[in-house]
Amino acid sequence: MPAEPRAPKALADPEALAARRALIDSPHIAPIRALAARIAAERGAPVPAPDPLDGGVGARMLLLLETPGPAVLRTGFVTRDSANGTAANLFRFLAEAGLSRADTLIWNAVPWLIHAEGARNRAPRRAEVAAAAPYLAPLLDLLPRLAVAVLAGRFAGEAAPSLAALRPDLPVIRVPHPSPTYVCTAPEVPERIRRGLAEAAAILDRASG
Repeated sequence: MPAEPRAPKALADPEALAARRALIDSPHIAPIRALAARIAAERGAPVPAPDPLDGGVGARMLLLLETPGPAVLRTGFVTRDSANGTAANLFRFLAEAGLSRADTLIWNAVPWLIHAEGARNRAPRRAEVAAAAPYLAPLLDLLPRLAVAVLAGRFAGEAAPSLAALRPDLPVIRVPHPSPTYVCTAPEVPERIRRGLAEAAAILDRASG
């Protein structure tokens, strides 16, 4: 297993990306990759795989973002190591909170790519969020150790009622989206993200005790 990156945007390095892709058949992400393949077939759009350096089916924290950005086609992964501002912010916030990669799974409320080739990033539409909702249950079925869910952004936050119905005892924490667009809006935005992730880390610590 390659060493964990110590700085953001690690997958901008072609060698690092090749090393990550060499782990694509890792058993701990295989069931989630199978779900991603099913979603891709049903929606007719690419669905990035979970990062093999993260926890996969062993994850105790689900971090739900909104939708893959267009740049995901370069890596093929949902990862904090992509060469974009959102991933770089996420890398730093997760590191500050002391959250282990082995404890985390990063996924998207709308897990397939919604952008036309060459188009700029956009928020998901209501119809896309509704179409994605049925895929949450099979994802949760693959995460038996899940102890907390963090919902990042408005559209990810709309998964809260479904999570409550599917896992009534699962703590759910809402935070702003880590995109630079939001993080730079006001000082309280990054602080809310930090507080939410610190709360998630505390929940995991208590669960380990």
